[in-house]
Amino acid sequence: MKQTVMNIRKNILHIANLALSPHIGSALSCSDILGVLYFKVLRLDDYENRDIFILSKAHSAMALYATLHEKGLLSKEDMEGYYQNGGTLPAHTDRLTNPYIEISAGSLGHGLPIATGMAHAIKLKNSGQKVFVLMGDGESQEGSIWEAAMLAPKLQLDNLVVMIDRNNLQGYGRADELLSYEPIDKKFEAFNWEVLRVDGHNHEAIEKAINSHTTKPKMIIFDTIKGKGVAFMEDKLVWHYYIVSDEVKHRALTHLNGESDEK
Repeated sequence: MKQTVMNIRKNILHIANLALSPHIGSALSCSDILGVLYFKVLRLDDYENRDIFILSKAHSAMALYATLHEKGLLSKEDMEGYYQNGGTLPAHTDRLTNPYIEISAGSLGHGLPIATGMAHAIKLKNSGQKVFVLMGDGESQEGSIWEAAMLAPKLQLDNLVVMIDRNNLQGYGRADELLSYEPIDKKFEAFNWEVLRVDGHNHEAIEKAINSHTTKPKMIIFDTIKGKGVAFMEDKLVWHYYIVSDEVKHRALTHLNGESDEK
């Protein structure tokens, strides 16, 4: 698993550099979560009855594209067409670009409401599919999130797993300083969710939390570090928007390969 996630992070840096696009910190933050999800959890072999994954924090699309490529579900050519003029993949997800990209997203706060509807439809069909959605912590400030949070337990959606990439950095600062949303675990518990809080970079803990049994909708708060894996990017707000130049890419790969402890 460690090497798989390393490959995902390297490909994130690769396409960020090709496109000179922002959001590298956000993509690196959730790489461990997506790696475990796609290689240990999601059932994708039977496409019609596949598990559904929704990336609600779609500005982290590079992480999803790199993971789909590592899984063999997205070609290298298509991955490298990310954010290019006349390219293959947009900066935020578009459901028409790949069969495993489930929604067109970008405007925050929509993933959980959509996932709630999908999970409800699956329950009505008595299908064994599950719906997984990954949100950002800043995104959890959106009102639409809390409308869906009230509805999901009412519908008894035990096939819905929601994850928050809680790196405590959003576009303009610390999430918990910009808006008072903590204790977010207690808030979801009050809405009658099953709530877990674990290290979002510990692969064993991630897998265990996602697979744990519950009779309620599940919320997993993954405590993460923005820019994880590249020491000079870690927990730095500037990497929400800074681009990956050739020099930055080379330096970042050096850190990923463990050849430097420079901060």
